[in-house]
Amino acid sequence: MKVPSEKSRACLLGAILLTLSSGCDPTGAEAEPTQPTVDPIEEATDRPNPERRGIGAMPMPPPPNPSQQALAVDPRRSLVVTDQAILARFTFQGVMNQLVATSGTPTTALDLFHQWWDTARPGPGLGLGPNCNSPGIANMNGFPYACPRAEGNQATVDPFINPTTSPNAYLPIGLFNRFDLASTSGADCGEYRVVFAKRSGLANPQDRNLIIFEAALPNPTPSLGLEGCRPVVNFWSGLSADPDVNSRGAKLRDFYFQGLPGFMPVLHIDNLGNRASNTGQVRTNQFMQANWMLREFKIRRDCSAGPCVVRFLPVTVKTNPGGTLFNPGSGHALAANFQNTVFPAQVSSLAINDINRFTLSVPDSFNSGQSDSQGPMENHYVNQLGAGPSSFRTNIQTELTTLSSTLTPENVVARSMALSCAGCHQLSNGANLGGGITWPLSLRFVHISEQTDPGPDGPRHRISPALNTVFIPHRKAVLETFLNASCGDAVCDAWETASVCGADCP
Repeated sequence: MKVPSEKSRACLLGAILLTLSSGCDPTGAEAEPTQPTVDPIEEATDRPNPERRGIGAMPMPPPPNPSQQALAVDPRRSLVVTDQAILARFTFQGVMNQLVATSGTPTTALDLFHQWWDTARPGPGLGLGPNCNSPGIANMNGFPYACPRAEGNQATVDPFINPTTSPNAYLPIGLFNRFDLASTSGADCGEYRVVFAKRSGLANPQDRNLIIFEAALPNPTPSLGLEGCRPVVNFWSGLSADPDVNSRGAKLRDFYFQGLPGFMPVLHIDNLGNRASNTGQVRTNQFMQANWMLREFKIRRDCSAGPCVVRFLPVTVKTNPGGTLFNPGSGHALAANFQNTVFPAQVSSLAINDINRFTLSVPDSFNSGQSDSQGPMENHYVNQLGAGPSSFRTNIQTELTTLSSTLTPENVVARSMALSCAGCHQLSNGANLGGGITWPLSLRFVHISEQTDPGPDGPRHRISPALNTVFIPHRKAVLETFLNASCGDAVCDAWETASVCGADCP
């Protein structure tokens, strides 16, 4: 591996950090399709965070039970696919090679992997990009960012050698259809995810690492609104009717690596953070040392300092305000604004009494670079709030009173914690969120496991009670509602407008 000179490294690091901070793409990468103008307020509501946005964040139109409509799907074929017979087609090296190929750079998959995990080590490291103590990475927005992390040791190993036996290898454990995240403006068709787990986690719970590639697929015909995404919905729903596991596996590989006719491949760096729109990301659930935590990355191509390079860049974890902002005694520079203005403005969204629809959307400047799923304070917003009187508590109660809500300030803060990565994966398990809502259980820090259960087509990876009983049924209802609706059915659905369906929305 060629190490750049000190001067080249400094220029490269500066260019990468500039790209990271600005969110722009100076590379001339594949252009986005023309998108319709979206009202800023609508867009903020449409995309409040990685897990609560788009069509899935809206009330579903009648009939009251979408699962009884004419077209229905099997959720384990059309929403969450964990069959090992299918996942065998999704090797970690194959995915990393695809990302390198779509970057158009001379980077190798192994160099990209090493650069990725070198971000968990202090500089100078490998000299290929930012490290965890680099300006703009260390203590993002003034919140803790653990440096170094044991995950950084992966910067010196080869995960592609002996993929079926090496503890350093990664095995595929799930594919996820997140059409429910599709923008109601029709700008994109939702996210399509691939999850990998470090093989060592099969036997050693202290040496686990999960990686989720969360690709946002653009709508190639945004002038049609969300209707332009119907081929994607038809593709996923069609898997339910295919009884052959090998046939389903071949179709899914083509969808991710080649794309449907007229659509780009899902696995492309532009869908994982390289667009000017900043959509798509890679998230990690890290267990190689205490405290166990979750982090987020964008994949970016940069050509501003010589030959083009592609890099994983650490970014803030979305919907994850720094925990100290919830502490009435916090001395953080952002605390007063957060407690007096920003968070109170979110109370009405958090008070929606639907476990699949209450939301939180804060400016990224309030998010932390990590989500601590093990510590009793950093990400435990309820503990940070405390039990005593405070002006912050009063501000929340004032909003609740205006809404005539019976929720308490603790309930509202508990709901915001449940929407953070740490809350959703561990801290909020079984928590009372008020209004009769109890947060469902993960599989202890994860929602999909390295372990398997018997399935109709052989072993399949285990998913959490939360997915099985709460979140997947909601995504099924969203998919089926769209599947059974169309322009011309005399119903003006929430994702339709007069410009894209004048017949239904005059």
